[in-house]
Amino acid sequence: MNHTEFNIYEVFELAKQIERNGVSLYTSAAKKFPEFSKRSLFLNLAEMEREHEKTFEKMQQELANREGEMSKFLDPDLEAVKYLQAVAKGAVFDVNKDISSILSGVETVSELLRIAIELEKDSVIYYMGIKQVVPESFGKEKVDSIIEEEMSHITLLNSKLSSL
Repeated sequence: MNHTEFNIYEVFELAKQIERNGVSLYTSAAKKFPEFSKRSLFLNLAEMEREHEKTFEKMQQELANREGEMSKFLDPDLEAVKYLQAVAKGAVFDVNKDISSILSGVETVSELLRIAIELEKDSVIYYMGIKQVVPESFGKEKVDSIIEEEMSHITLLNSKLSSL
């Protein structure tokens, strides 16, 4: 991405990678903690992340099909673009980090829940940036919906952590 154009392909590739990381984290957690209540929590979260990835894939395809209509998104000061570039460079988080390496030293459910909460927070941070550059007519409400779900994951995970 350069400062004058907004490469929607790269932005949505990163969003999909964030969701794949969530799937990987929650699937690994389900294997690590096989008790039914914990396993089902993590498997349900993994499935929600898979659905988010599909939503971003559809948005990416729809926007690519309409690329002629929008050579650039409206971002006069380029603040959202700069923000997304910073995130993409790992300034906020590193989506290329192998989730299994993160979990290698995790022994307790509370440790895993804290990691999951941070991952969800990072997702919200990135998606808030996407929301700033996706016009209403290009599916902003879909990004809003995903942000709301990720926020509900944080609430759910915090609740589980508090109940331990």
